[in-house]
Amino acid sequence: MTLKKYVLKNLWLQVVISLVIGLFVGLAFGDDVGMGMENDNLNLFTSYLSIPASIFLSLIHMIIVPLIFSSIVIAITSLGTTEKMKTLGLGVGTYFVISTVIAISVAVVLASVIAPGNLLDISALQESYDLSDDEVKIKEGFSLEDIPNAVANIIPKNPISSYLEGQMLSILIFAMIIGMSMLVLPRESVKPLLDILEAVQKITIHILMFSMKIVPFAVFGLIVGMVSKVGIGSMIGMGAYMGTVVLGLGVILMVYLLILKFVAKRSVLATFSKMRNPQSLAFSTGSSMATMPVTLKTAEDDLKIDKRVSKFVIPFGTTVNMDGTALYQVMAVFFLAQLFSIELSIVSIIVIIITSLLASIGTPAIPGAGVVVLSTILVTVGIPPVGIILLISVDRILDMTRTMVNVTGDLTASCVFDRITRKQLSS
Repeated sequence: MTLKKYVLKNLWLQVVISLVIGLFVGLAFGDDVGMGMENDNLNLFTSYLSIPASIFLSLIHMIIVPLIFSSIVIAITSLGTTEKMKTLGLGVGTYFVISTVIAISVAVVLASVIAPGNLLDISALQESYDLSDDEVKIKEGFSLEDIPNAVANIIPKNPISSYLEGQMLSILIFAMIIGMSMLVLPRESVKPLLDILEAVQKITIHILMFSMKIVPFAVFGLIVGMVSKVGIGSMIGMGAYMGTVVLGLGVILMVYLLILKFVAKRSVLATFSKMRNPQSLAFSTGSSMATMPVTLKTAEDDLKIDKRVSKFVIPFGTTVNMDGTALYQVMAVFFLAQLFSIELSIVSIIVIIITSLLASIGTPAIPGAGVVVLSTILVTVGIPPVGIILLISVDRILDMTRTMVNVTGDLTASCVFDRITRKQLSS
């Protein structure tokens, strides 16, 4: 196989090449070592380079709702009986909540001990982005009294409105209600709707796979814009924050190894080696949703997981099992709190944990979605959302890493429940 064919065959390699070329181009047009292009011309130049990224994200947003809805309904109805739904559904949901709480706990401990936000000066942030004092002013945060109302709104009063607004958690709840209702009805009465949903799932996955061809160009444009505007010095200054997040993600991977060894009763090295393809694709694309077809194939063909388990756990996990994202969100909040010299009380930390848990469940499985959802958590504890500007400058690498952890978590959960439910599902 020639080098050209090898590059064209491996998306992750195309993305790595795009990252490297984008870094050099960004440096060439930036102020640090390059020509120092004027701001207006630089903004115009990078706006054109960002077109592929905008198109890619628009395609993902276009199909994310029908894909998630159809996948969850099909997965639930494929179980066959309500008894199997109780066995698998409740168990998987509980498992995902526990694993997310573990990820959040790791984030709180590491962020508190290392305190990466104390290593940066907020005045540098203001100067780099020309921010006013009002923009970095600490605002009144979210209180515990607001949580009951927020939880009550999880059930969609108007499903169409939830679809239009992209409220992923509400869509997930609605899909589960529809799926469980279809499960108790005669098969022949729900078959027409099931056929439609299966067609919708196949169509959206085809669009998803097609859109992945844009990813290398999207990454190139994003990296050029980031490096040329922020500068290589600012990126180096964020090293402590990035290192803390990566360390936390590494701890989560170690937890998965223990689960595979002692709960799923599988060989750790053999199992992880078989996860290599979806892990590589998740790292290169930054999207567990885009990786889902490969994740399913790996679970069924390589890990030999029961298809009834994989077709439920993988789509369900892609939507709600966001351990890497939850860890990142908590660390990002602590980092910005330290940067803005905000003392987080016990109540604030509890609120962060609760909102991070809910936000990670409802985070769309697409590149960069964690940063978008993060703004909601920042408001809950009164941290100026303008701090997200700083996080975006290094988010691409962290997004790719945490997505790889998310996908690994889905496959680990599939291995666990394949062992737990094999006897029940075969009966």
